[in-house]
Amino acid sequence: MDFYGVEDLNTICRRSAGILNVEIEEEGSLEIAKRGRGTPRIVNRLLRRVRDFAEVDYEGRITKEIARDALDRMEVDSYGLDERDAKLLRTIIEKFEGGPVGLGTISAAIHEEKDSIEEIIEPYLLQIGFLNRTPRGRMATRLAYEHFGLESMVRSADHPSLFQ
Repeated sequence: MDFYGVEDLNTICRRSAGILNVEIEEEGSLEIAKRGRGTPRIVNRLLRRVRDFAEVDYEGRITKEIARDALDRMEVDSYGLDERDAKLLRTIIEKFEGGPVGLGTISAAIHEEKDSIEEIIEPYLLQIGFLNRTPRGRMATRLAYEHFGLESMVRSADHPSLFQ
């Protein structure tokens, strides 16, 4: 499966905003598109949630600042990672020293079904370069460590591939 680019998602977001009769600025739409994980369905879900924040806490119009505030409050970060993504990556990094760790072990550690991990969480993490699948198991990449500010947790002797 290929993920959509940000520009395509921005177009989808603006079109959906029109259908929902939501006033949205270009920068607000772009902020939602950037955090949409390359998936139109997710962009549309985020748009509806941001619209709710905009209507309750603001004047109803979605600007970049309002989109950012709403998405931050929903704990969707700048890469579109949510609580489940962060939990998976931080578990690999903190409990399993960055991996490699097997799918069954990860599943048990984060209380998530194997199928959900493989079909919902992992594809995007692989696409953005935060996770690697190896014959020995899953490994967090240097980018994942950097994203969470955990560079000091990795030992280069244990994970030389992270520093190439």
